[in-house]
Amino acid sequence: MKANGTTVEQILKNVPAERAAAFRQLHEVITKNLPKGFEPGMSYGGLGYVVPHSIYPAGYHFKPSEPLPFAGIASQKNSINFYHMGIYANPELLDWFVNEYPKYSQQKLDMGKSCIRFKKPEDIPFELIGKLMKKMNVKQWIETYETLYNPKTKAAKKTGK
Repeated sequence: MKANGTTVEQILKNVPAERAAAFRQLHEVITKNLPKGFEPGMSYGGLGYVVPHSIYPAGYHFKPSEPLPFAGIASQKNSINFYHMGIYANPELLDWFVNEYPKYSQQKLDMGKSCIRFKKPEDIPFELIGKLMKKMNVKQWIETYETLYNPKTKAAKKTGK
């Protein structure tokens, strides 16, 4: 998810012209609906929405110097991609999203584990993305992350320490 820039504003400014308006609108929808505690910023070289170190000092287990990622957007070669770790981690949230998607878009859902690809900017279901962003707060995300992904926390929970 490498982007052309090292700040949120640089990334937004450097999106290809044919995608710029939709990409900026997606960013605005996400930030408008982002629960308290998450913040936009750089995440793995791209535009992310993260739990900052001030809330979760341990950071991301693969790279603790990085804040805990939650969501992100990227302008890739053939699509605008939206990443949401909550969908990947929570089967109920994934089911909700998959069932809601046809109500907001005529296009077939093009999705990987946590990545949703939009080949045409006009196909982005902004309202649905806004609703999705409100579905998981920081506390819920940290608990989910620690239960499923953080090897240190998982080991401590198994041993009771």
